[in-house]
Amino acid sequence: MAKGKKSDVGLNFKDAFGYSFKRAKGLLNILWVFLPIFGWFALGGYSIRIIKEFCDGKFKKLPVMKFSSDMKFGFFMFLKAIPFILAYIIVTSILGAISDSLGGFVEFLLAIFVVPMLAINFMKKETIESFFEFEVLRAVVDNFKDYIIVVLKSIGLAIIFILMMIVLVGIPAAAFTRNIFLADFYRRRVK
Repeated sequence: MAKGKKSDVGLNFKDAFGYSFKRAKGLLNILWVFLPIFGWFALGGYSIRIIKEFCDGKFKKLPVMKFSSDMKFGFFMFLKAIPFILAYIIVTSILGAISDSLGGFVEFLLAIFVVPMLAINFMKKETIESFFEFEVLRAVVDNFKDYIIVVLKSIGLAIIFILMMIVLVGIPAAAFTRNIFLADFYRRRVK
């Protein structure tokens, strides 16, 4: 692939499934969830670093966690996300107050078609403004069929990892690959 040119070939299901297991000890990072606040921010920062790597086409293996820097990164990204979270709550609350069914329908549409792409844009660019760059949604509209396939692949991968939760390995695998297909779509389709 030429430098600077985005690939049109999407990530295949087999590679997405195997991603977490190529550096299996990285799955143990999920245990930081048991350290309240600090561990949560560290996992958040680590997960965002993973998404950023996906957006850059790096699907080889889980990166090494850097607890201190990931924790700081996660904390500051959380602070930057607050304006969007508040705007989302206000919009969905107003629509829900008008009509429960309207509110539910709009929340569904936002959850499937809007928030994932805005969140990945935010994680990639790391700015408050990037959560409000609605022009990235043009990629969803212009490539709707591809986007639906990406969402279905994401659901399929989630179902497999849910079934694998019986042997516990599915929990971290699901946590660290949750947005792999969406980030790949962003890498390929957002200019």
